[in-house]
Amino acid sequence: MTVSPSEADGARGARGSQGSHGARGSHGAHGAHGSRGSGEPYDLAVVGAGSAGLAGAVTASELGLSVALLDSSTQSGGQFYRHPAPALGAVRPEALHHDWSAFSDLRRRLGASAVTHLSGHHVWSTGREPDGTWTVHAVTGADGTAERPARIRARALLLATGAYERQLPFPGWTLPGVVGAGGAQTMLKSGLVLPGRRIVVAGSGPLLLAVASSLAAAGARVPAVVEAAGYLRYARSPRALVTNPAKAVEALVHGAALLRHWVRVLPRSAVTAVHGTDRVEAVTVSRLDGDWRPVRGTGRRIVCDALAVGHGLVPQIELATAVGCATRALPDGTLGLALDDLQETSVAGLWAAGETGGVGGAELARTEGELAGRAIADRLLGRTAGAGRVVELRRRRDRMRAFADVMSAAHAPGPGWPAWLDDETDVCRCEEVSAGRVREAAAELGARDARTVKLLTRAGMGWCQGRMCGTAVACLAARDGVAESPAERRPFAVPVPLSTLAALGEPDDSIESHPEVP
Repeated sequence: MTVSPSEADGARGARGSQGSHGARGSHGAHGAHGSRGSGEPYDLAVVGAGSAGLAGAVTASELGLSVALLDSSTQSGGQFYRHPAPALGAVRPEALHHDWSAFSDLRRRLGASAVTHLSGHHVWSTGREPDGTWTVHAVTGADGTAERPARIRARALLLATGAYERQLPFPGWTLPGVVGAGGAQTMLKSGLVLPGRRIVVAGSGPLLLAVASSLAAAGARVPAVVEAAGYLRYARSPRALVTNPAKAVEALVHGAALLRHWVRVLPRSAVTAVHGTDRVEAVTVSRLDGDWRPVRGTGRRIVCDALAVGHGLVPQIELATAVGCATRALPDGTLGLALDDLQETSVAGLWAAGETGGVGGAELARTEGELAGRAIADRLLGRTAGAGRVVELRRRRDRMRAFADVMSAAHAPGPGWPAWLDDETDVCRCEEVSAGRVREAAAELGARDARTVKLLTRAGMGWCQGRMCGTAVACLAARDGVAESPAERRPFAVPVPLSTLAALGEPDDSIESHPEVP
């Protein structure tokens, strides 16, 4: 059931003004069908309170729609603008972020709006009802284990669910001290802690430069940034570079920070082994050929006590593909949602913005979020408000999306990276399935795709449901070396207890969503 105005206002009074702006009441919101009464659907439900979700929610609200904003975190900002909890007493959290002023503006607008912000809501499924409205199912609490499920209804749905890190395994990657590159940045931004004192940053993609400069500025010693791709591939698309000067400036800022902290950048190289007993003690860095195969005799050891590694980001699109949204292949081998000029998916009434359509950064996410918010308001209100602004947003979106595709292609994993793996290397960490078992399933048991390997070995059946191992399994099982994109269709986007599924048969008014009170 939707949140009633009195419930939302009461929760807001209990929370007061907080950094995340908590739960905002829906009083005074006028949507396409007038004031939303108790039990009536919202005009718009937005899933994800990162850059795209915030921009979409506040834009739609300011244009007159009643909006519910759901997010699993207790604070708005998503992964990019993750920041410490007030209890940690951070004096200048903006020092760890790029373009903090843009987020501050969105947060201010959220606080001034009538958006109902439902934090601590882990959305696990969405569905279209016979009357055309959408139902959003969520579990609540910090880890999704609160007693009662939540159910929100809305006339339109905007997915701004972001992305997660892609990991390519290598010997020793399961040792304590090996963390995701984005995970290391999250530890620093939200917890003000470092994964180690001497940290090698490795993988591929522009995120590595940001992570390394942040860790170095926070006091860590960063011996090297190990980039598997080269940076010369950007030069193949001069138009995208010229039309996106802000990206070049951002790269120069990170580069200057690395020079200031004496951090070496090693292009065309990869961490091909991690050494240690109880935790990371050193890594082996090898030069790579054009296909990402290690060049024999080039391995050298770098002493460290932590490794932050990631090979790009994967759009998080499970909620969309579960209801049949079409996808498109991205230049780096991942899948993004196929979207029209106004951010609508192939399923009518469902829009998406940000990394769901392909990873492109916070500025692109904000642009797409606002564009989607305006398009949804126009659709529901039956008008074309601010057509000039829509044209401007579309041009900006197209320019930045072109650069995002160049970036994706520049850092796409080469076909030879499985040569990093020996047969004993665990590929699926959850189920402890080794590379040797996956290769055996492909070579001797006839598996030719990740799904068949999964049935034969249980690779991908663990807690992460293949998010960590999907790319590796698909590559190892590939026919003729051409890997298919990992499937992103899952019945549940997050784990849910059986009691939540049982509650689906209860009447609507027995399942209420109350804004979380920390």
